[in-house]
Amino acid sequence: MRSIGILIFDDVEELDFVGPWEVFTMANEVAQLQSLELPFEVRLIAEKDTPVRCAKGMRVLPDKILAGVEHLDVLLVPGGQGTRREVDNPALTAFITRISSRAEWVTSVCTGALLLTAAGPAQGKRVTTHWAFVEQLSARGEAREVVSGERYVRDGNLVTAAGVSAGIDMALWLVAEICGVDFARIVKKAMQYDPAPPV
Repeated sequence: MRSIGILIFDDVEELDFVGPWEVFTMANEVAQLQSLELPFEVRLIAEKDTPVRCAKGMRVLPDKILAGVEHLDVLLVPGGQGTRREVDNPALTAFITRISSRAEWVTSVCTGALLLTAAGPAQGKRVTTHWAFVEQLSARGEAREVVSGERYVRDGNLVTAAGVSAGIDMALWLVAEICGVDFARIVKKAMQYDPAPPV
């Protein structure tokens, strides 16, 4: 079972982390229905054990605090307005640096890439972010290349997703890498994830 830690903080964008959460936990449901070993342990991680107020007003409670996490197989850093503040939070960036050094996969959604470049694991790497922040991330000069127009970008064990809903695509890709493409397709079907926007 792989441990997945999703970092949350005030003003985090809801779908950035709830989308991947749904993918990984749905993978567990699918595995259970098939009498397979559960592939993931998924936890929300925050600096403090108090409610986190998200960008659109949702309030969530973390499962663990930074100091209580020694190792993760997968680190996921979502985006949202809070990343602009947290990029200067030494406790958060130090946690990302420490955990990512031994993680199997380091991932982000949207402007979570700002935190990954500030903390180090995405420095000198090829990354993506929300289309509206491509220039801002490029201007920081930490990433080797900031890609526009891709839903997610892989560079080694680093996988960064574009804005908001792109995190679902990235998480499904990761499930396919870890559990196989056929299994990931069943997860996708179980979620009824087959986008056909009405507009």
